[in-house]
Amino acid sequence: MIIYTDVISGDEMFSDSFKVISDNDIFYEVEGKAVTRTDGFDDSLISANASAEEAAEGADSASVSGVDIILNHKLQETVFAKKTYVAYIKSYVKAIKAQLEKTNPSRVEAFVLSSQTEVAKVVGKFGNYQFFTGETMNPGWHGGTAGLPC
Repeated sequence: MIIYTDVISGDEMFSDSFKVISDNDIFYEVEGKAVTRTDGFDDSLISANASAEEAAEGADSASVSGVDIILNHKLQETVFAKKTYVAYIKSYVKAIKAQLEKTNPSRVEAFVLSSQTEVAKVVGKFGNYQFFTGETMNPGWHGGTAGLPC
């Protein structure tokens, strides 16, 4: 399994267990689905048979609903005003560019061009997105965010 991490924060963002689409190998679209997961113990898992005479004392179970990518990779919701997001994304793109200049200079030009297009798409439909950070919850100019169209 391939785990995709943010190169700035090191946070796990998604894996190839989901459908991953990328036109440019720079920005990724990952397909997830809404799920509900229940934590709890089910006696039927151990072939137990509840007594017909007494009401069973079952363990309480809890359920959580959300998008599977977010739940699996422990992404944390964050909130931006549009102006704050634009300032954040400019700083983040600059940090990625600096990282690429050190590690893979041949990708810098493509990254800069692609980032302009991709950022414009998000900003143009800003109100239609929820934003998530990696598990460290550090969007403060030091890590990536994932945008979930809603």
